[in-house]
Amino acid sequence: MQLPIITLQNIAIKFTNHQLFNNLNFALAQGQNWAITGKSGSGKSVLLQTIAGNIGVNAGNVAYHFIDSIQKQQLPGNTPPTFHRFIAFTGSKHHFKTLSNTSDFYYQQRYNSSDSEDTLTVTQYLQSVKVNQHKPPYWTFDKTIAALDLTALCDKQTIKLSNGETKRLMIAAALLKNPLVLLLDNPMTGLDIATRKSFNALLNEVSASGISIVMATSAFEIPDCITNVAILNNGGISQSLTKQQFEANEHRHIDKAIVDTEALSALFNSSTASHVYKQIISMTDVHIQYGDKTILNKVNWQINPGEHWALLGPNGAGKSTLLSLINGDNPQAYANNIVLFDKKRGTGESIWDIKSKIGFVSPELYQYFPTDNSCLQVIESGFYDTLGLFRPSIKSRADMALNWIKALEIDQYARQLLKNIPASAQRLCLLARALIKNPALLIFDEPCQGLDDQQQQHFKSVVDAICSISNVTLIYVSHYQHEIPDSVNKVLKLDKGEVVS
Repeated sequence: MQLPIITLQNIAIKFTNHQLFNNLNFALAQGQNWAITGKSGSGKSVLLQTIAGNIGVNAGNVAYHFIDSIQKQQLPGNTPPTFHRFIAFTGSKHHFKTLSNTSDFYYQQRYNSSDSEDTLTVTQYLQSVKVNQHKPPYWTFDKTIAALDLTALCDKQTIKLSNGETKRLMIAAALLKNPLVLLLDNPMTGLDIATRKSFNALLNEVSASGISIVMATSAFEIPDCITNVAILNNGGISQSLTKQQFEANEHRHIDKAIVDTEALSALFNSSTASHVYKQIISMTDVHIQYGDKTILNKVNWQINPGEHWALLGPNGAGKSTLLSLINGDNPQAYANNIVLFDKKRGTGESIWDIKSKIGFVSPELYQYFPTDNSCLQVIESGFYDTLGLFRPSIKSRADMALNWIKALEIDQYARQLLKNIPASAQRLCLLARALIKNPALLIFDEPCQGLDDQQQQHFKSVVDAICSISNVTLIYVSHYQHEIPDSVNKVLKLDKGEVVS
């Protein structure tokens, strides 16, 4: 019989007026690795946070059976260790600190060399991790950075890392802790194809090193090391299966996405663009360098009004830096030959002039919104291009925000705090924020992270509808081919900072 490591019995969790879990039961035993799957919003992330001890339960009991044996190994007089030390959790949000031990980051900081110098390097961040000493550590510093392919990034400031690089760093920090249980919240989102393949081998080694794994993931991205699958539905675990019993296609139910094109058209065209542009973007031999590290080299890109582009490339290829030049976030744009909306950068236009013409969605944006903003406030902030609403709400604009939130079918979250709603609803809320001002250019940087299959299909249908009823220009970034909307018909691919197609 497999000995239990952690058990959850009759767990109930309630957020505001929503009962998320009711009499949920789950058990992790020695020799098991679990994949938690289910529809977006079913509570996968909350379940992991509950196991980690980061969320209190309204009813039921969480038992950590391993802690007694560890405490018996402690020398007399030593402070008994708590279960938190032996559980490592890696979520979707980083918790990086500055050198002055604060977390007061702002979105553009990664592109401002003087400000980013106040942040820890990859090496400094990993050296700050407290290693458990209940046994000789398997995951040493050298072994971990090699396994996560971080060697070339050791001297890089954490704030300058790409989304995929940040994900790898957070996993490395979790492994350096040498935990007994590793909790991973959708660890493969934001990773390119090559990294996802190597990640499978990494998890095999993690499991072989004696660490039990519990991960939230798509039904179609279950690694080889997983032994059991739990399906979350209707406030509990509806099925617990061995991996051999689990068939992903049996749990994939995608209804045809229905988009109210008439309502969408009325919203998107509620204000008429005051200017018609000859060219949206023109870049000539763009070169970006930080110290001796070249990020972009001789990049040429011309985008005309109404064109729909996919921007592709592996993690660290330079995609985020390229987007920062377009979105007004990178000061090195002034030293390059870049024309945005028929105006050359550095000829008098402000950052806010540029941002007023762009609707931007990125999973990284969520990091920087104030925690006390409701979804309606976040959407209304799109009128001002601020990451949060810092002025009194205007009724006409609040009404427009409500119309958009209804069009995207998330109006049940309208007055809830952004931080308290499911990741999928957060993404759609940021989409509404991007669309509300009827921009000339939409930039969607991995917008489907956290969405389930049905929601991805709905998101793509909304994008295709917008592209069909308007002359909006689109740049779409994704590591997954199936996420790219049908309306996209042009591709720019980067690798190591250079255009390869």
